Amino acid sequence: MAAKLIDLSFTLNARKVKVQIAPDTMLFALLREQGCASVRCACETTNCGLCTVWLDGDPVLSCSVPAARVEGRSITTLEGLKAESEALARAMAAEGAEQCGFCAPGLIMNVLALARAAKEDASLVVTREELSRQLAGNLCRCSGYESQLRAIVRFLNESGVQVGFEMPELPVNNTSYDGVTYKQITHKQPKKDSKALLEGRPVYTGDMVPAGALIVKLKRSPYARAKIRSIDTSRALKVPGVVGVYTYEDVPKRRFTIAGQSYPQPSPYDRLILENLVRYQNEEVAIVAAETEEAADKALKLIKVDYEVLEPLLDFTQALDNDIVVHPEGDVTFMFPQGGDVPRNLVCSGTSDYGDLDEAFAQSDIVFERTYTSQATQTAPMETFRAFATTDAFGRISVTTSTQVPFHVRRMVAQSLDIPQSQVQVIKPRIGGGFGSKQTGCCEIFVAFVTQQTGRPSYCCYTREETITAGNSRHQMQMTVKLGAMNDGTITAIDLHTLSNAGAYGEHATTTIGLSGHKSLPIYNHVKASRFRWDAVYTNTNRGGAYRGYGATQGQFAVESAVNELADMLHMDPADLRLKNMVHEGEIMPQYYNEKLNACALDRCLLRAMDMIGWRDKPLAVDLGDRVRALGCALTMQGSGISNVDIAGIDMRLEEDGFITIGTGATDNGMGVDTILAQIAAEELGVESSLIVVRGVDTDVSPFDAGSYASSGTYVTGLAAKNAAAELREKICAKAAQMWDVDAADVAFDGQYVRLSDERAARERGRYLTLRDFANLCVKNIAGGDALTSHASACLPVSPPPFMAGIAEVEVDKATGKVTVVDYAAAVDCGTVINEALARVQAEGGIAQGIGHALYEIVEHDDRGRLRTGNFMSYKLPTRLDIGSIRVAFEPSYEPTGPFGAKSIGEVVINTPLAAVASAVAHATGHQVRSLPITPEKALLGE
Repeated sequence: MAAKLIDLSFTLNARKVKVQIAPDTMLFALLREQGCASVRCACETTNCGLCTVWLDGDPVLSCSVPAARVEGRSITTLEGLKAESEALARAMAAEGAEQCGFCAPGLIMNVLALARAAKEDASLVVTREELSRQLAGNLCRCSGYESQLRAIVRFLNESGVQVGFEMPELPVNNTSYDGVTYKQITHKQPKKDSKALLEGRPVYTGDMVPAGALIVKLKRSPYARAKIRSIDTSRALKVPGVVGVYTYEDVPKRRFTIAGQSYPQPSPYDRLILENLVRYQNEEVAIVAAETEEAADKALKLIKVDYEVLEPLLDFTQALDNDIVVHPEGDVTFMFPQGGDVPRNLVCSGTSDYGDLDEAFAQSDIVFERTYTSQATQTAPMETFRAFATTDAFGRISVTTSTQVPFHVRRMVAQSLDIPQSQVQVIKPRIGGGFGSKQTGCCEIFVAFVTQQTGRPSYCCYTREETITAGNSRHQMQMTVKLGAMNDGTITAIDLHTLSNAGAYGEHATTTIGLSGHKSLPIYNHVKASRFRWDAVYTNTNRGGAYRGYGATQGQFAVESAVNELADMLHMDPADLRLKNMVHEGEIMPQYYNEKLNACALDRCLLRAMDMIGWRDKPLAVDLGDRVRALGCALTMQGSGISNVDIAGIDMRLEEDGFITIGTGATDNGMGVDTILAQIAAEELGVESSLIVVRGVDTDVSPFDAGSYASSGTYVTGLAAKNAAAELREKICAKAAQMWDVDAADVAFDGQYVRLSDERAARERGRYLTLRDFANLCVKNIAGGDALTSHASACLPVSPPPFMAGIAEVEVDKATGKVTVVDYAAAVDCGTVINEALARVQAEGGIAQGIGHALYEIVEHDDRGRLRTGNFMSYKLPTRLDIGSIRVAFEPSYEPTGPFGAKSIGEVVINTPLAAVASAVAHATGHQVRSLPITPEKALLGE
């Protein structure tokens, strides 16, 4: 029996509200029902800060306040503070600090409350420590917190608040290698969507759910491995409001993969929508569709599943040829051979050789072997997985989802439902962070299935626990490095073997493992010989998948740690050792597909980072009494898109009002690719970037783009944008020549005016038009009535690497082993820097994630395969108190195949902290930690 509703009266943003609510309604849910899109949730455990509102002027977490307690009180959300928040929003936009924007409203609410309190107490001086402490509850996964802090300090100073510290001056950078002065690129520009994000507007998937959509929830297995004998759904179907309950007996029997990768798909086709064999704890075993959440939740509890519980395979080092076979079904398929053998639990295997390894080791003065382990970690975007589906008048299924790969999701949905791809449309709104997790399909399959079955709209929103347990993590990897060198520090040979834990399914397992070697070994290309061997295996643990860095992160931890250990053995400066052995511009990289390196500033990056941290002026370790302060360094490289595979298309059109519209399939998940494309197009056309309008992704109308992964946005899609802009420019001149009956060579377009090249003649003959007037003529009969459009695509034969050098300065407490990152200095070579603010925030955010990987984060299971780290209370994310100072400089090179010399930046920035922090800890304690994370116990006592 439903609880009796209670009357509630309160003030919301200066507006009187009277509603009836259930007694157990929380304030968060009430505010969402009232249309307050700025109020969001990322945790369900009261520790993300996204749901912050003011209750009678004081900040509270709305997810922890019963709605009944606001009777007669005043609630303020960001919607009610537009004027007051404008200055802070402007400061954040200038820094690019909002990134995906999902966490921004909660942060703004707390900062504004702090500013109000400081103004009321004229004696209050805000320190960095106090500011970080008060805002520690506002989590952000994108920014690394530094850009937010710069914006907040600027806002507080402008507001008259006494700030007792100054932010470090940003490094002075040359953002272009050749010193060319550009008008639209290399400059800081706010993101195109910054205003909407910083005002908390309804721009995310969860803000757009159609009224009356069915609520889709999943029944999940409590066991890591089990066979389903039977499922009884009869009682669940009798719950009022339940529309359907579906099991493995109701779904198509066509195997597919939910890995979002381009054709030919390298991940195995090894899953069904639902199956009668459970392969990991929390795997879906039934789908419920209901009119309300309450009905869906009740139905889930009434589904009776009879399991035959089986022993799980949890240790990935024992998985190969184990008696327990994770996929015994016999119908797993691969699109092309990759060395897999499913009955052996082997997803893939392979070897890449260069030179005579045995001879190189035999000629070395020093040969040693070490094994390193990188743990599974969570991507943890603030926006959890969510999607809704509808049908159109023709019965086609339309899925709106928070995804990095709309075109790949379209394929997944079609394959899973066994329908033609043309019967599926995918729409992507703004994304609240992804970092690779949304390169994999998730709840899209379930809403598409429910809508197909019922003909009704349906919506599924994962909780944080579901996002962690049913989403993918970074692959756990064990890497054995054998390294040979001469006594003078010359590295002669490297042998790397990587064993990767794919988890229950093989999404991305075949490709992430490759990057562990192909993005770590090429840095030391002067070796006489190298070998890279790899094996990925199935287990009954959470599935691995894409995460920023994509395997390079783990591989570089191992190789860079081995190089650091070599330096320590030789009593040689680890930076000098790298300068002696690193790759240089113009050289061939045998373990990077024999590519020639056209652009590389890695040596300058390392020297710049050394200068920033004061490397030459400090010992590697210094005793401070109760603490030891120490330094560690690392190098990294990544790629720019996937050569000969990833494709990006751009449609461009001159509108009649003089604006230029860009149609793209690229997905902006916070890093600002929409803005980058606009800047590149504007630079090529000679117009202001404010005249460029970027359309969101809709697979029905957007040109194909592989999506946001492999750091392809700037390099691949950016080149398509540059080429489309060049074509549009030519068409503008050709159209004017046609209108005026002259040669195209006699027409000039300077970004503002379309005119004859001879300016005097142009003015005298009236052949001098503003772009707006010219565009207006182009859609009228006077000019033939056709709009000016262009299209270009890009698919490149190379994937030029960006580079980065990172140096960590840490303090280790002698009594507790606690490791504190004091300072992190990094220098990045991403070619020409298109937007310095956005590039810096990308780097700061990646470094913060890398520090979290090094010190705190881990996905853990118990001995029965149950996840121990299923929420933000048990899974430690770095806060503002954990990161220290992060400083980033740029040392650009010029990549001739990239747009204006640009390369990628999104992934390379996460990789260096793992080895750099580990080396610093080793210098402080004498213990080289080879298995992450570096807990206080490991730091103090060793492994």
